[in-house]
Amino acid sequence: MKTIFFIGHHKVGSTSLQDFLSRNSVALARSGILYPSVDFESMALMLATAMGKYIPQLEVLPINAREPHNALAFRMLAEQGKGKVPAYHKGLPSSHQMLRAIRQQIDFLAPHTVILAAEVFANFAPAAPGQITRLAEAFGDGELTVVATLRRIDDYLASWHGQRLKFGHDLAPLRAGGMQNYFGSIHFNYRLMLEGWVEAMPNARLILRDYSDVRRAGGSVADFVAQTGLDLPSGLLDEQKTNESLHRGIYEIVRRGNKALRPAQAGKLRQTLRDLTPDMNLPASGDIELFGAQNRQIMQDRFESIHAYLGKISGKSPFFEDQSEVRQTRPIPEMEVFELALDQACKHKKAFVDPEIKDFLDSLKVNSRAEI
Repeated sequence: MKTIFFIGHHKVGSTSLQDFLSRNSVALARSGILYPSVDFESMALMLATAMGKYIPQLEVLPINAREPHNALAFRMLAEQGKGKVPAYHKGLPSSHQMLRAIRQQIDFLAPHTVILAAEVFANFAPAAPGQITRLAEAFGDGELTVVATLRRIDDYLASWHGQRLKFGHDLAPLRAGGMQNYFGSIHFNYRLMLEGWVEAMPNARLILRDYSDVRRAGGSVADFVAQTGLDLPSGLLDEQKTNESLHRGIYEIVRRGNKALRPAQAGKLRQTLRDLTPDMNLPASGDIELFGAQNRQIMQDRFESIHAYLGKISGKSPFFEDQSEVRQTRPIPEMEVFELALDQACKHKKAFVDPEIKDFLDSLKVNSRAEI
């Protein structure tokens, strides 16, 4: 049996891959490829799909069914005292029961390939390396493959920072302290993310992919299939784009809203801004400078040894062919776009139903040049 671990990174199409595998889990299982469930909800949904009582292309899947191995990873970390299971993963059993459930599916379905896909696995090496060993022992009786997709560091940090803003986190801007907060984590130190997997699974095939190459190959699903050599059955449901990023032009409004507003109001602000973004005349996200020239130089210098490590373990040097572009500032400063986005948000102020949010936008307009 072949076991494939997709370990992330975050913001590289991981959710789209998980969603594709979930929606097609019954058809895949029939062909010998198991994307296993871990809890009662996802098993019940898989059974209902197999019986024709649930049509997975028509609805947003429950998160325990769509991202079962994120649920497993969160539970494994929480049981080691490394964080809590997020509230949106409800009613989870213990990790022992989850792993036993996977083994039972393997025993009864006898797949030739098992896929465990979770960007949360990226947190294991620094937080709970013993859990990687646990997975290796549970599924290491056959051929192992570890797949990871990585983004060039400036592009990744900009996207991950936006993801955290989308979840309501109170953050410093990347241009002023926010970038430095990531240096000691897997969100900057890719070696920290990968080394534990390499050491715990020394005989595994390691596939490292540059996100730029993944996009050129057709996206996370197409690239994953091509790189792992999966022979997919015909008639599968198409990939659906999920977990859309915030436009970088609204980052600063969202950031200040997360800081100043109550959580419920900040959430309404974020959602309304996301809805309005297509009608706001903003420059392309990739043209907006979030770091500043000095921070970009610091980022490039600190990442140099990490980049060398990626080249060594991947056999591809340089790993990021465009790594030198980390130093290049983008043409439009973030605060310039902030002023533009704020003007347009205020022009659409009727869309912000909550009076507290309208008052916030008014005060932001008055104090827009103040650093908060």
